[in-house]
Amino acid sequence: MNNEQLTDLQKIALNVREHIIRMSTDGGCFTGASLSATDLVVYLYKQFLNITKETLNDPGRDYLFLSKGHDVPALYGTFVELGWLPVERLNNHLSTRDSIYWHPNVKVPGIEFHSGSLGHLPSVALGVALDCKITGSPNKVVCILGDGELNEGSVWEAVLVANAYKLDNLLFVVDRNFFQANMPTEELIPLEPLVDKFSAFGAAVKRIDGHDFTALDDALSIFPFQSGKLNVLIADTRRGKGLPSIEARADRWFCNFTHDEVGALLAELHGEHTATLESETLVVR
Repeated sequence: MNNEQLTDLQKIALNVREHIIRMSTDGGCFTGASLSATDLVVYLYKQFLNITKETLNDPGRDYLFLSKGHDVPALYGTFVELGWLPVERLNNHLSTRDSIYWHPNVKVPGIEFHSGSLGHLPSVALGVALDCKITGSPNKVVCILGDGELNEGSVWEAVLVANAYKLDNLLFVVDRNFFQANMPTEELIPLEPLVDKFSAFGAAVKRIDGHDFTALDDALSIFPFQSGKLNVLIADTRRGKGLPSIEARADRWFCNFTHDEVGALLAELHGEHTATLESETLVVR
């Protein structure tokens, strides 16, 4: 990856974060979680996946499944930056007039499968990856998971099956922001040591800084990581990345800010000041 590509990725990620912040009002969205996943989603679509606006329905395309479905603002924001989705549609967020909602909807071009029921999409992704193996297709299949989602037993069943069928065309990306809903993961059900756990289940594992595009590029420059094994990329991230006033806060998973607070957060994103928020919105779902 050259400097021009790096600058482009950073610009797109900033724009996506703006979209997320603007969607965090008039009903709100999963702001903190979406901001942690932004760099991962942007990198995967811009640098790793073989898919364009013209090939959204092409059988030869690569696939991305957002199992961590509440991060859909990051996904929709990326689609806007890719030219797949008109930016005006984001204004319909939560409106009954549109399909833009809190979780991915297949009525939106680019969405491969509904998600929101955590632990479900790893199995869907491995099914697609297995089909690609059987038919000899070169497609890459990516599934993004939340770290709290790893408490679902179905995730580990999917890891076992993926390795049993040697699905080295499948990549699980774990958005490791160390929070599950409104609690730190290690206080609820400790997950570490994650590298050892995935390795023990037979996967080839790498761990990186999930906000470092160069580290992402280095990690995924050789794919698969190891022939005949499921690929697992653990990406260490920060909830609310880009907004110091809400970073790494348990109560900033789901946010419904006022319009004035959105303006202050956009200014904070651009380094103008740190926002002071009057509301202490906490919605636990």
